[in-house]
Amino acid sequence: MNNYPETPASTETQDHQPGVQTRMDPEPEVIKADYQGSNKLKGKVALITGGDSGIGRSIAVLFAREGADIAICYLDEDQDALDTKKMVEAEGQRCLMIQCDLQQPEEIKALVTQTLDAFKTINILVNNAGVQYPQEHITDISPEQLAKTFQVNIFAMFQLTQAVIPHMQAGDNIINTTSITSYHGHDTLIDYSSTKGAITSFTRSLSTNLLKNKTGIRVNGVAPGPIWTPLIPSSFSAEELEDFGKQTPMGRMGQPSEVAPAFLFLASDEASYISGQVIHVNGGSIING
Repeated sequence: MNNYPETPASTETQDHQPGVQTRMDPEPEVIKADYQGSNKLKGKVALITGGDSGIGRSIAVLFAREGADIAICYLDEDQDALDTKKMVEAEGQRCLMIQCDLQQPEEIKALVTQTLDAFKTINILVNNAGVQYPQEHITDISPEQLAKTFQVNIFAMFQLTQAVIPHMQAGDNIINTTSITSYHGHDTLIDYSSTKGAITSFTRSLSTNLLKNKTGIRVNGVAPGPIWTPLIPSSFSAEELEDFGKQTPMGRMGQPSEVAPAFLFLASDEASYISGQVIHVNGGSIING
């Protein structure tokens, strides 16, 4: 059994989202050490937003171990992105790093163009990038924060999906990162939770639409609970970090390596009869959603 830390070893916070992975203590676990790939994604191409660190990095490396070439989109964390690229290449796969501000529709279009130029196709789209800015009161959420949270978390997801779908074929799939907050809310993440609720509805509605139109493209989601990623020390105070994850039935925070396999399952042919669903990776919380 893996001996995962219950809480962070360090409560050092970061002042810039989505945060830097190399500054975290302990550094998040990227992939389970004993995991052996079996070519589940051999010959596939995956585009992953927020793929430089956290859950996105784990997805990239796990997909690479299963035979996929990877394009990662990141904001400005050059070293994190380079580290992920090296990890993917160590698995024997190609990795394209693309710096992209998802608040800019033209950059989203360029992201798709660059990926297609490099790999000729996109078989798997993982909409994973997101931001969150806790506030004690709804009146503390500025118009600027509200606009940015929705632009990055859901508008960009919508726009990127619109740009990618015309290049997908039957058997390809889309996986969206929603959150446990979509189902039970969060008292200091009102705007963030609202975007995650929108992502859950987007996932279900898009799945229904694509199935109705007989595209053969599946759409699913993953709803993580408290996972140790750079977004956490760049969002919460040192005091909040001390208790991070303790509220789960398992009594600890999760690791990105424990979330990525849900994405792999949904991306693989093993999930060929699954669409419009959300897998909950949250330490045992019962959601019934």
